Order: sequence, then structure tokens, then C-alpha cells
Amino acid sequence: MASSIEVSWELDGITMEGTVVRPDGDGPFPAVVLVAGSGPTDRDWCSPLIPGENGSAKLFAEAFADAGFASIRYDKRASGPRAIENVTKLLGFVSMQSHLDELAAAVGVLAGQDFVDSARIVGLGNSEGTLHVLHYVTSQQKFPFVGIILAAPPGRPIQAVLLSQLALQSAQVPGGAEMMSKVEEAASRYAEGLPMNPDPGIPDSVKMVLASFEAPMNLPLARELWVESSLDSLGKVRIPTLVLIGRKDVQIDFHADGHPLQEAAIGMPNVTFALPPNANHVFKEDTRSKAEVLASPGTGYNEPDTHLDPESLDTILTWLADTAK
Repeated sequence: MASSIEVSWELDGITMEGTVVRPDGDGPFPAVVLVAGSGPTDRDWCSPLIPGENGSAKLFAEAFADAGFASIRYDKRASGPRAIENVTKLLGFVSMQSHLDELAAAVGVLAGQDFVDSARIVGLGNSEGTLHVLHYVTSQQKFPFVGIILAAPPGRPIQAVLLSQLALQSAQVPGGAEMMSKVEEAASRYAEGLPMNPDPGIPDSVKMVLASFEAPMNLPLARELWVESSLDSLGKVRIPTLVLIGRKDVQIDFHADGHPLQEAAIGMPNVTFALPPNANHVFKEDTRSKAEVLASPGTGYNEPDTHLDPESLDTILTWLADTAK
């Protein structure tokens, strides 16, 4: 029977915490490091911004253990139970590099477990986490990955992804087109390195989203994210890579993000694509229509009755067995 082990370590004077899951048996086991998406998403891929505590990362870790794979999932320093106490320590230091440092430290902890085969570790990132996995695999690291899984990778700069998400939402409300024009003006100013200064007429909920890109806590990461996509690194990857984008994902689009990635991977036999029809952004099964999903974004993520999308899980487990076993 699989067992969970709580682990902690220090990084730049800040305590990080995570959960290692060990499969039944003696090992050494191949292993997976799970990397969460953006914002205050914790090790289980739960967020205080989204209802529910039934996070996909925890479910993935349990499924991996059943298949003979160890795993680690960890709280970023700006997420989880220590987030509030860490905010002042991280002010102005949250960046792509700081996230890469967190990932490298977590991999080191995983590789140090006596039941883990450090030569057979796979990186699995979700959403923004895919960028950190790509940065890891395209840099010199003590424990190189044997393969990577990019779950909902942005194939466009985050600016384009954000604007498309807001456009989909604005299309559902009166005056949405006028609002989007004002949002695009604010985004254009930000892209030029200027303050956004959003129009006062923009709804407060949208202004809050825009303001998050200027919050001191999120800098310089937010400006780095604004212009980066997984296209920037995918062509440099030489190890086996599985790219998954769910067709019920309302944040990463299988056309707008998937097609550029597929074009970039032409001539790269190491890259495999899967577009599971009923998978949402966190790879839970969602059998609603796309219109119904768009009408209530964020539902179907972490509620108690949600479960991993079977096709996505089967695709990942089959790929892992071929790549790391």
C-alpha cells in the first residue's frame, strides 16, 4: 500500500514543504515531480480562489503510486499554509528564476529518497508550471529529467492567453465588447513598460485581475510571464515530452495554444500530443458542453465530486510506462 511522507527543506532562508508518495514495494522507483500552476495554487493544486480541496495533484500522486511511481508535490513559497508569513520575505523576488530554484530544490529532495531512482525522474507541470518544467529541462541541473509532461501549456504569451480568457467572459455580458477595448488599452500600456491605468469603467473583478500583474508581490514574475510562452523553450527539448491540452479547458485553448505548439514540434519525434475531449484545465473530467463550461469557469476543478479525466490519466500512465519504467 502506498504511503505519504511529509518533507521540508530550506531555500534561501525560507522553509518549503511537500509530500512524497511512496509506492508499495522495495524500489528503487521511477518518480514524478508535480509542479503547480499560477497564483496561490498549493501542492495539491488547490487554491483559496477556487472552491474545494479535491486537488488534481493529490489524485495524480495516488494514481502514480498505484502504477509504481513515486512522486513529490510541493507548496511554492508563496502558496500553502506558509504563504502569509513568506510574503514580506519574497517581496520583489518572485521571478522565473525563483520558481526554477524551488523546482530544483524539490527534485533534489525527491532524488534523495532511498527508494527513488534519481535517473528516472519525470517533470509534470500544469499551466504556468509547464514553463518552470521547461526552464528546468533546458538548463544544467544536478538531476536531469528523463522526460516531461506539459499539462495545459500556454502556446501563446500570457498576455494573449489572459486577453482571450477575458474576451470569452465579456462575450457573455452586455457591453462586453466596449469593456474589452478598454482592457486591451490597459494591456498595451503594460506591454510598453508603463502602468496599466485601467479605465474606471472596467468592472472591479477585471480590474483586480489586471492589478495582480502590477502587485509588488508578483514582480518581476508577472512581467516575465506577460511575454513568455512554452513555444520559447519547446524546440530546445530533446527528451521525451507529452503535451496535453483538454478540449474543455477554458484557460488554455487546444486551437489557439495547441496548434502553434504542434507546428513548433514538427520534426521532433520526441514530442507527443494528446487532446482529451472531456478534460478541463486541471484534467478533471467535465462532460458539460463548452458553452456551459464557459458560463461557469472554475467549477469542476476541486469540488468533492470531481475526479481525474480517465482518458488523460490513461494517456499519462501509458506514456510514463514507456518513458520511465
